[in-house]
Amino acid sequence: MSDAPLRLDGPREECGVIGISTPSDDAAQLAFFGLYALQHRGQEAAGIAVADGQAVRVHKDMGLVAQVFNSSTLSPLVGGMAIGHTRYSTTGDSSERNVQPFVVETLHGPLALAHNGNIVNANHLREQLLKRGAGLSSSSDTEVLALMLAATEGDSWEHRLSQVMSEWTGAFSLTILSGTKVIACRDPWGFRPLSLGRLPNGGHAVASETGALRTLGCDSIREIEPGEIVVLQGQMARSFRGATPAAVQARCTFEQIYFSRPDAVWDGLGVHQVRQRLGAAVAAEHPVKADVVIPVPDSSLPAAIGYAAASGITYNEGFVKNRYIGRTFIEPTDELRRQGVALKFNTLRENIEGKRVIMVDDSIVRGTTSGPLVRLIREAGALEVHVRVTCPPIAHPCFFGVDMGTHDELIAHHLSVDEICHHIGADSLGYLSVDGLMAALDRDDGYCNSCFTGDYPVEVQLQLPTDSKRRFDGVIG
Repeated sequence: MSDAPLRLDGPREECGVIGISTPSDDAAQLAFFGLYALQHRGQEAAGIAVADGQAVRVHKDMGLVAQVFNSSTLSPLVGGMAIGHTRYSTTGDSSERNVQPFVVETLHGPLALAHNGNIVNANHLREQLLKRGAGLSSSSDTEVLALMLAATEGDSWEHRLSQVMSEWTGAFSLTILSGTKVIACRDPWGFRPLSLGRLPNGGHAVASETGALRTLGCDSIREIEPGEIVVLQGQMARSFRGATPAAVQARCTFEQIYFSRPDAVWDGLGVHQVRQRLGAAVAAEHPVKADVVIPVPDSSLPAAIGYAAASGITYNEGFVKNRYIGRTFIEPTDELRRQGVALKFNTLRENIEGKRVIMVDDSIVRGTTSGPLVRLIREAGALEVHVRVTCPPIAHPCFFGVDMGTHDELIAHHLSVDEICHHIGADSLGYLSVDGLMAALDRDDGYCNSCFTGDYPVEVQLQLPTDSKRRFDGVIG
């Protein structure tokens, strides 16, 4: 199953993790519904591992959560503890061997691990494992973490985890399952979100987003702190510091801009409200006379609402999005492939014709979608098309679990804002500044903006671009 010809131009979702500990035997069912609420974070593969106090069983496969799991695949997964994962590949190719959770047999019993993030020193760690005779079955950095944890000395899994965390550099929000407990942890920089909540039956759950916890009926929801380890057993939850938090935190701003569901709360901030403030901020920085503000669905809806409210310009919908075409089993014809974005979007002509339009989007990555969207608006009869983007230009790749693309693929690394504006065929183009972004977050620091600035919070191995800006010359889109 491939949606490569129909992918929209945007950052690719990372992954979602879930962990359940409950006094009943339905942990796998709870994990399934939690993964359903995290489906937006990865659509390539899904898996659930469950423990009953002794053995660990796992079911995982390529596909969406509802394709991988049904009553027959869930029924054998009996136990009160479970972890789950929904995947978009960042490190490791998209194949069955990289589907999570990873399950390994160890001297201390079975161990399963699910990972959201990316370890930037994974190649070095992999070489060390190979020198010690470890057998690696995948290309994923997650297997490296699992095997390192399995080989670490200590009197409990949480103790072993605290011993080895300092060797991992980069982003890792983990859920871990042994035969008797669920363990969760977050890297010292806090790149990726992870929260804890109490289930209605007295058990506990951890998840990448608070919305998944609320789907399960959780209360007492709180963010797991950077460097914190949480241990869940039955109705018990305890936590301790596994690693010293980094002096400067590095939460991913794209969780606020794009990745997290609008109902998520992270860093004490409601994502929907943040996105409205981002829209208002770009309206203040780049005002323009226009008749209507329209969003690029779906993540830009609150931003467009904020832009309209701040500018006093009418908000309306301009696009209808087909939310299912992206993962079709049927390859489009060459003619449909050339239409590209038109397979994903239709325009509402009556809301656009004869008007000066502001199109609000959350990001421009490769520049392959904005041009066709602008063209669709013009074909619907718009007099002018002004594009406003609620983040700064993405000029540098992410090394921490987000597929932004390489330097070669990032249009803002090669072209100026004016050149991008010409490339996508807009009348004007305005990006939100880094200062405006942080002001909308009401924060001075604590976030990673390296994809905008090139200033990475940890040392990374940069790959310099090989192509010139000529790769972006030619036909729009």
